[in-house]
Amino acid sequence: MPEISSLDRDDTARGASRPADHDSEDARGHLDIGARLLKVRKRRQLTLQDASRLTGVSASAFSKIERNELSPTISTMQRIAQGLGIELVSLLNDQDNDPGAFRGRRSVTRAGAGSRHATVTCNNMLLCADLKNKRATPILTTVTARSPDDYPAWAKSEAEIFVMVLEGTLIVHSALYEPLELNKGDSVYYDASTEHTWTSSGPTDAVVLWVLVDL
Repeated sequence: MPEISSLDRDDTARGASRPADHDSEDARGHLDIGARLLKVRKRRQLTLQDASRLTGVSASAFSKIERNELSPTISTMQRIAQGLGIELVSLLNDQDNDPGAFRGRRSVTRAGAGSRHATVTCNNMLLCADLKNKRATPILTTVTARSPDDYPAWAKSEAEIFVMVLEGTLIVHSALYEPLELNKGDSVYYDASTEHTWTSSGPTDAVVLWVLVDL
Protein backbone atom coordinates (compact mmCIF):
# COMPACT_ATOMS: atom_id res chain seq x y z
CA MET A 1 0.00 0.00 0.00
CA PRO A 2 -0.93 2.40 -0.94
CA GLU A 3 -2.05 1.22 -4.34
CA ILE A 4 -5.13 0.17 -6.24
CA SER A 5 -4.44 -3.26 -7.61
CA SER A 6 -5.37 -4.66 -11.00
CA LEU A 7 -8.58 -5.86 -9.34
CA ASP A 8 -10.00 -2.40 -9.92
CA ARG A 9 -9.31 -2.59 -13.64
CA ASP A 10 -11.59 -5.52 -14.42
CA ASP A 11 -8.97 -8.21 -14.87
CA THR A 12 -6.23 -6.63 -16.93
CA ALA A 13 -3.85 -9.10 -18.46
CA ARG A 14 -1.17 -8.01 -16.05
CA GLY A 15 -3.39 -8.62 -13.03
CA ALA A 16 -4.87 -11.88 -14.28
CA SER A 17 -1.44 -13.45 -14.54
CA ARG A 18 -0.38 -12.43 -11.06
CA PRO A 19 -0.42 -15.32 -8.56
CA ALA A 20 -1.84 -14.81 -5.08
CA ASP A 21 1.12 -16.45 -3.44
CA HIS A 22 1.04 -14.23 -0.35
CA ASP A 23 -2.49 -14.80 0.90
CA SER A 24 -2.55 -18.35 2.24
CA GLU A 25 -2.07 -18.65 5.98
CA ASP A 26 1.30 -20.14 6.92
CA ALA A 27 3.82 -20.15 9.73
CA ARG A 28 4.78 -16.55 8.93
CA GLY A 29 1.24 -15.34 9.49
CA HIS A 30 0.04 -14.74 5.93
CA LEU A 31 -3.72 -14.74 5.55
CA ASP A 32 -6.17 -16.61 3.34
CA ILE A 33 -7.97 -13.46 2.27
CA GLY A 34 -10.08 -15.25 -0.32
CA ALA A 35 -11.61 -17.70 2.14
CA ARG A 36 -12.35 -14.95 4.65
CA LEU A 37 -13.94 -12.71 2.07
CA LEU A 38 -16.10 -15.58 0.80
CA LYS A 39 -17.17 -16.32 4.38
CA VAL A 40 -18.25 -12.70 4.93
CA ARG A 41 -20.16 -12.56 1.64
CA LYS A 42 -21.96 -15.87 2.25
CA ARG A 43 -22.80 -14.92 5.83
CA ARG A 44 -24.48 -11.79 4.52
CA GLN A 45 -26.22 -13.70 1.72
CA LEU A 46 -24.76 -11.44 -0.96
CA THR A 47 -24.26 -12.42 -4.58
CA LEU A 48 -21.10 -11.41 -6.40
CA GLN A 49 -23.14 -8.74 -8.15
CA ASP A 50 -24.36 -7.43 -4.78
CA ALA A 51 -20.79 -7.28 -3.50
CA SER A 52 -19.64 -5.50 -6.64
CA ARG A 53 -22.39 -2.89 -6.34
CA LEU A 54 -21.54 -2.22 -2.69
CA THR A 55 -17.77 -2.07 -3.05
CA GLY A 56 -17.06 -0.85 -6.56
CA VAL A 57 -14.90 -3.91 -7.25
CA SER A 58 -16.02 -5.83 -10.34
CA ALA A 59 -17.85 -9.11 -9.79
CA SER A 60 -15.22 -10.93 -11.84
CA ALA A 61 -12.37 -9.48 -9.78
CA PHE A 62 -14.26 -10.16 -6.54
CA SER A 63 -14.64 -13.79 -7.53
CA LYS A 64 -10.94 -14.08 -8.34
CA ILE A 65 -10.02 -12.62 -4.95
CA GLU A 66 -12.19 -15.25 -3.26
CA ARG A 67 -10.45 -17.99 -5.25
CA ASN A 68 -7.02 -16.49 -4.40
CA GLU A 69 -6.31 -15.99 -8.10
CA LEU A 70 -5.69 -12.27 -7.54
CA SER A 71 -3.97 -10.72 -4.53
CA PRO A 72 -5.78 -7.56 -3.34
CA THR A 73 -3.86 -4.55 -2.09
CA ILE A 74 -4.77 -2.89 1.19
CA SER A 75 -6.43 -0.07 -0.78
CA THR A 76 -8.69 -2.60 -2.47
CA MET A 77 -9.40 -4.37 0.82
CA GLN A 78 -10.26 -1.03 2.40
CA ARG A 79 -12.82 -0.37 -0.36
CA ILE A 80 -14.31 -3.82 0.16
CA ALA A 81 -14.47 -3.36 3.93
CA GLN A 82 -16.10 0.06 3.60
CA GLY A 83 -18.60 -1.23 1.06
CA LEU A 84 -19.56 -4.15 3.30
CA GLY A 85 -19.76 -1.91 6.35
CA ILE A 86 -17.05 -3.65 8.36
CA GLU A 87 -13.61 -2.69 9.63
CA LEU A 88 -10.56 -3.46 7.51
CA VAL A 89 -8.76 -5.24 10.35
CA SER A 90 -11.87 -7.29 11.13
CA LEU A 91 -11.92 -8.49 7.53
CA LEU A 92 -8.22 -9.31 7.50
CA ASN A 93 -8.37 -11.10 10.83
CA ASP A 94 -11.71 -12.90 10.53
CA GLN A 95 -13.07 -11.09 13.58
CA ASP A 96 -16.63 -10.22 14.37
CA ASN A 97 -17.38 -6.54 14.07
CA ASP A 98 -19.46 -6.08 17.20
CA PRO A 99 -19.06 -2.69 18.88
CA GLY A 100 -16.77 -2.51 21.87
CA ALA A 101 -18.59 -2.83 25.16
CA PHE A 102 -16.21 -0.70 27.22
CA ARG A 103 -14.01 2.37 27.14
CA GLY A 104 -10.33 2.57 27.91
CA ARG A 105 -9.48 -0.35 25.64
CA ARG A 106 -5.96 -0.90 24.34
CA SER A 107 -3.95 -3.21 22.15
CA VAL A 108 -0.28 -4.19 22.17
CA THR A 109 1.74 -5.54 19.25
CA ARG A 110 5.11 -7.02 20.14
CA ALA A 111 8.15 -6.55 17.92
CA GLY A 112 7.94 -8.75 14.85
CA ALA A 113 4.30 -9.59 15.45
CA GLY A 114 1.24 -8.35 13.58
CA SER A 115 -1.13 -9.37 10.82
CA ARG A 116 0.77 -9.71 7.55
CA HIS A 117 -0.51 -8.82 4.12
CA ALA A 118 1.97 -8.76 1.23
CA THR A 119 1.49 -7.45 -2.30
CA VAL A 120 3.83 -7.21 -5.28
CA THR A 121 4.82 -3.66 -4.29
CA CYS A 122 4.70 -3.64 -0.47
CA ASN A 123 5.04 -5.96 2.51
CA ASN A 124 2.53 -4.83 5.12
CA MET A 125 2.12 -5.72 8.77
CA LEU A 126 -1.08 -4.48 10.41
CA LEU A 127 -0.45 -3.48 14.03
CA CYS A 128 -2.87 -3.76 16.97
CA ALA A 129 -5.03 -5.90 14.72
CA ASP A 130 -6.98 -7.42 17.61
CA LEU A 131 -8.57 -4.07 18.49
CA LYS A 132 -11.95 -3.77 16.77
CA ASN A 133 -13.98 -0.79 15.60
CA LYS A 134 -11.15 1.71 15.39
CA ARG A 135 -11.04 4.50 12.83
CA ALA A 136 -7.25 4.52 12.58
CA THR A 137 -5.33 1.49 11.31
CA PRO A 138 -1.56 1.53 12.03
CA ILE A 139 0.58 -0.39 9.54
CA LEU A 140 4.29 -1.16 9.26
CA THR A 141 5.27 -1.42 5.61
CA THR A 142 8.37 -2.23 3.59
CA VAL A 143 7.98 -0.57 0.18
CA THR A 144 9.50 -2.79 -2.51
CA ALA A 145 8.25 -0.79 -5.51
CA ARG A 146 10.93 1.24 -7.30
CA SER A 147 8.85 2.96 -9.94
CA PRO A 148 5.25 4.24 -10.16
CA ASP A 149 5.00 1.94 -13.18
CA ASP A 150 5.15 -1.01 -10.77
CA TYR A 151 1.55 -0.15 -9.82
CA PRO A 152 -1.34 -1.02 -12.16
CA ALA A 153 -3.08 2.12 -10.83
CA TRP A 154 -2.54 4.68 -8.09
CA ALA A 155 -4.43 4.66 -4.81
CA LYS A 156 -7.45 6.84 -4.09
CA SER A 157 -9.74 6.43 -1.08
CA GLU A 158 -11.95 8.34 1.34
CA ALA A 159 -9.32 8.42 4.06
CA GLU A 160 -6.40 10.39 5.44
CA ILE A 161 -2.89 9.00 5.81
CA PHE A 162 0.00 9.76 8.15
CA VAL A 163 3.42 8.35 7.19
CA MET A 164 6.78 8.37 9.01
CA VAL A 165 9.90 6.94 7.43
CA LEU A 166 11.80 4.58 9.74
CA GLU A 167 14.48 3.41 7.32
CA GLY A 168 15.59 4.32 3.80
CA THR A 169 14.12 6.89 1.45
CA LEU A 170 10.45 7.03 0.45
CA ILE A 171 9.11 8.91 -2.57
CA VAL A 172 5.44 9.94 -2.31
CA HIS A 173 3.92 10.45 -5.76
CA SER A 174 0.74 12.51 -6.04
CA ALA A 175 -1.57 13.63 -8.83
CA LEU A 176 -1.46 17.15 -7.34
CA TYR A 177 2.18 17.59 -6.33
CA GLU A 178 5.69 16.93 -7.53
CA PRO A 179 7.25 13.76 -6.07
CA LEU A 180 8.03 14.23 -2.37
CA GLU A 181 11.25 12.70 -0.98
CA LEU A 182 11.12 11.63 2.65
CA ASN A 183 14.15 10.36 4.53
CA LYS A 184 14.54 8.64 7.89
CA GLY A 185 12.63 10.58 10.54
CA ASP A 186 10.57 12.60 8.04
CA SER A 187 6.78 12.41 8.06
CA VAL A 188 3.76 13.64 6.10
CA TYR A 189 -0.01 13.73 6.61
CA TYR A 190 -2.23 13.96 3.53
CA ASP A 191 -5.69 13.54 2.08
CA ALA A 192 -5.85 10.16 0.34
CA SER A 193 -8.76 11.13 -1.92
CA THR A 194 -6.18 12.38 -4.43
CA GLU A 195 -4.43 9.70 -6.47
CA HIS A 196 -1.08 8.82 -4.92
CA THR A 197 1.44 6.05 -4.53
CA TRP A 198 4.80 5.25 -2.91
CA THR A 199 8.19 4.03 -4.13
CA SER A 200 11.55 3.41 -2.50
CA SER A 201 14.71 5.19 -3.62
CA GLY A 202 18.28 4.16 -2.97
CA PRO A 203 20.00 0.84 -2.27
CA THR A 204 17.53 -0.37 0.38
CA ASP A 205 13.75 -0.62 0.62
CA ALA A 206 12.06 2.10 2.63
CA VAL A 207 10.41 1.00 5.86
CA VAL A 208 7.54 3.20 6.99
CA LEU A 209 5.06 3.39 9.83
CA TRP A 210 1.78 4.75 8.57
CA VAL A 211 -1.73 5.23 9.86
CA LEU A 212 -4.83 4.92 7.66
CA VAL A 213 -7.63 7.06 9.09
CA ASP A 214 -11.18 6.36 7.90
CA LEU A 215 -13.33 9.46 7.49
